[in-house]
This record gives sequence, C-alpha cells and structure tokens, in this order.
Amino acid sequence: MPDIHSVAVFCGAQAGGRPEYAAAADALGRGLAQAGMRLVYGGGRVGLMGRVADATMAAGGTVTGVIPEFLTRWEVAHDQVSDLVITDSMHSRKRHMFDLADAFVTMPGGLGTLDETFEILTWRQLKLHDKPILLCDVAGSVRPLVAAIEAAIAEGFARSEVRGLYEVVEGVPAVLARLRHLATAPGGASALL
Repeated sequence: MPDIHSVAVFCGAQAGGRPEYAAAADALGRGLAQAGMRLVYGGGRVGLMGRVADATMAAGGTVTGVIPEFLTRWEVAHDQVSDLVITDSMHSRKRHMFDLADAFVTMPGGLGTLDETFEILTWRQLKLHDKPILLCDVAGSVRPLVAAIEAAIAEGFARSEVRGLYEVVEGVPAVLARLRHLATAPGGASALL
C-alpha cells in the first residue's frame, strides 16, 4: 500500500497576479483526484485555495478543508468540500492539517502560505516528522522562499543541511509525478528521504 494517501497543499487565499497560478491550482487538484490522493487544505472557497479544492472535487476527488472558526464568520469557508473541520485557532488548524497529511506541497501564496511552509520545514528540521515537502515552482514563485533559506545559510543562521528538508519541483506535472513515485516506492515516502 502506498504511504501517501493525503496531501496538504499550502496556497494563497488570493488568486495572484498571473494566470499561471490559477491554471496550476486547477491542474494540481485534478491530478490529486486522478491519483486517488485526498486534498487537505486551508478550507477556503476563495483564491487558489478555492480553485484547488473545486478542481479536486470536479475530478471526483476527496477534499478535507481545515479552517479556524473566526474565518468562517468572514464567509470564506468552502461549504461544498467532502469534510470541513473547524478549529479554534490558526495554530490548531496547522496541527490538524499536519496530522491528516502524508506529504506537503507549497504552491504560490502570501504570508499564510509562507508561515505554513516554514513551520512544516522547522518541524522537519527538529525531527518531529519526516514527511516529504515539495515546493512547486510556478513561474518562478518559489525563488524568493528559497532565497530566504539561502540567506539564512549564508549568514550562519542555518546549516546547509536544511536544503535537504524540501525539494523544489518545477511545475505541477513534475509535482504529481514525484508524489506518485514517493507513494509507490519500496518502503514508502520515508524510505526515499
């Protein structure tokens, strides 16, 4: 049995300024559904979050949204997903998404996306998990994030080994291929990391 059944996707609550971002969210959602992998995401119906959820469901996939209660009052919760989990805080949202996920994919996004990505990277650095973390580069979107990590290494605040905590993957087709490979590898995802 493959070890990757659920993929947490971190992405923007905005659509972003390039049409490539929306197209990538749609492609990722379709691809996860076709691969039989559940989407775990931030529970919103707006921006790239809404697009990846809608695309997953349109392709027959399963979607679990995880959203803090205060955001449901802002009317951004996606009420059509397979399962909507309402948490009491942003912190418990991230923990719940972590618990549900077998792997993580970062797509283009803003501060929330960066926060989720850096937290899951930090948890892996601290050996709290060994789940794959894929940074999906869409039209150069990952470059600033990787530059921040490289700056921390260059300034002596992080060891060069942190580069092994994540993989930069060029585009959605390559991300989906990597997830399929990890899911079917002998010993599962952790055997390759």
